[in-house]
Amino acid sequence: MTHILRIDSSARPVSGGSCSRALADRIVAHLQDRQPNARIITRDLAAAPLPHIVNETIQGFYTPPEQLTPDLDAALALSDALIAELKSADAVVISAPIYNFSIPSALKAWVDHVMRINHTFAFEDGQFRGLVADRPVYVAHAYGAGGYAPGGPLESYDFMRPYLTLLLNFMGMTSVETFAVEATTADPATAQAGMAEALATIDAHFAG
Repeated sequence: MTHILRIDSSARPVSGGSCSRALADRIVAHLQDRQPNARIITRDLAAAPLPHIVNETIQGFYTPPEQLTPDLDAALALSDALIAELKSADAVVISAPIYNFSIPSALKAWVDHVMRINHTFAFEDGQFRGLVADRPVYVAHAYGAGGYAPGGPLESYDFMRPYLTLLLNFMGMTSVETFAVEATTADPATAQAGMAEALATIDAHFAG
């Protein structure tokens, strides 16, 4: 059975105006059309926030397995589960709005748990190497203002899309497709037109 891991990070639900979640809904719908029996695993980082990593988590990351204590094992349990969840997914869908020019802190907490030496990446012979097998990753981004697209006046302010793409690539997932809607806080007509265009882009991608 196909497993699809969906990760949402907007503080708002779709009913509250989350455009990134609405884009992710459309992506997941297309994936389900292709795989009607797919199992959707949803991790809503706003509804169920992850704790930030702490000193014991970091100690566990750098302790050889044979030297882990029960306390360090417990500190690593969430990271172990999140990494296993990621590695078992045949496809990943991530929705992320831009908060202060980067990803939401809820998503950063997930990143800090899954970016783990010798589990999702390795450092060998002076080089980093991703340890997560490549799989399709679809990222839905939402921007309150317009102009973040390549060549736009706010392109250099976007630390969300390049950062998240880099992290995914770093772990070994290079088949990353990004979709974005801009000007979500503009006047209603502009916002609605932007959303319609973004959804049409997703539809066109999966129709190809």
